[in-house]
Amino acid sequence: MNTSVESYFTDGCGRCPLGGTSQCKVHNWTQELKQLRSIILSCGLTEESKWGVPTYTFQKKNILILAAFNEYCSISFFKGALLSDEHKILVKPGENTQAGRLIKFTDLIKIAQLKSVIKAYIFEAIEVEKEGLKVEYTKNPEPVPEELQTKLENDPFFKSAFEALTPGRQRGYILFFSAPKQSKTREARIEKCAPKILEEIGLNDR
Repeated sequence: MNTSVESYFTDGCGRCPLGGTSQCKVHNWTQELKQLRSIILSCGLTEESKWGVPTYTFQKKNILILAAFNEYCSISFFKGALLSDEHKILVKPGENTQAGRLIKFTDLIKIAQLKSVIKAYIFEAIEVEKEGLKVEYTKNPEPVPEELQTKLENDPFFKSAFEALTPGRQRGYILFFSAPKQSKTREARIEKCAPKILEEIGLNDR
């Protein structure tokens, strides 16, 4: 796993086989990531490397993640569900996502057009953290095994990647992870499949 913010922008997170290669997703969005990073840092957040990706915090509280995916790059707010989303640009990473919300970007023009809006959303996210607001979670309709739930809670980047999968692909992984009787076997399956999930590949896609 990459532990350097600077290295992320050249080599990626280092958590899938494409890390450090020309096929790494960060190379699809080099200029977009650069512009978004500049906007985020202008809002006074602290930049750190967590889970192999640039993570931005306020007083040691996680506010957002900057990341590249196959089809887009994004700003992902940890408590995006609590933002007012006046401009209706926040999206759920997955159908069952409760807290996190993304702003997806595919070109520099949109970033330039939304620069002031992006800042406003970041400042609102900071205020949410200052006020200590919490997301009220409801029971996930899909029976997620305990080992996967732990992985999702402790690794927000993995969580974002998993939730970016189609519902069918998510369900395929959940059923596969749930099948073994022993916890260690379930954990081993999750770790073995993690690189495919980070590449946004379904269990049986290849």
